[in-house]
Amino acid sequence: MSISSRFSVGIHIITLIEINKDGVSTSEYLAESVNTNPAFIRKIMGMLKKAGLIKVQPGIAGAELAKDLLDITLLDVYKAVNVVKDNELFSIHDNPNPDCTVGRNIQNTIEPIFFTAQTAMEKVLESMTIKDVVKDIIEKEN
Repeated sequence: MSISSRFSVGIHIITLIEINKDGVSTSEYLAESVNTNPAFIRKIMGMLKKAGLIKVQPGIAGAELAKDLLDITLLDVYKAVNVVKDNELFSIHDNPNPDCTVGRNIQNTIEPIFFTAQTAMEKVLESMTIKDVVKDIIEKEN
């Protein structure tokens, strides 16, 4: 199982809105770039709007960023699109056998490891901004 594609789609949407800032970024336009349907894009845009990352207005076509590029981290997008709940990136199986040495101890042993791994990943996402993504895409195009 992998992290939901909502995360990469959220990054894609915000990045394209910035790169297309002189144009109109409708859900149809964004969907064409993501290669998905506009309803899915609207769902993700609703999540990004609720998190205060983009602005969309009913009856007015297009979206714009609600914050400066430097103020939107990849962690902000990750949290906005509800990829996973806090400290639940890794699931630990329920009800291991308490009569077994491993079963009795596995949850308490791996839980702090999983917490540390998730914290490290989130720290990396927090250090990267949408500006970094936009800059890299523009450099690749030139």
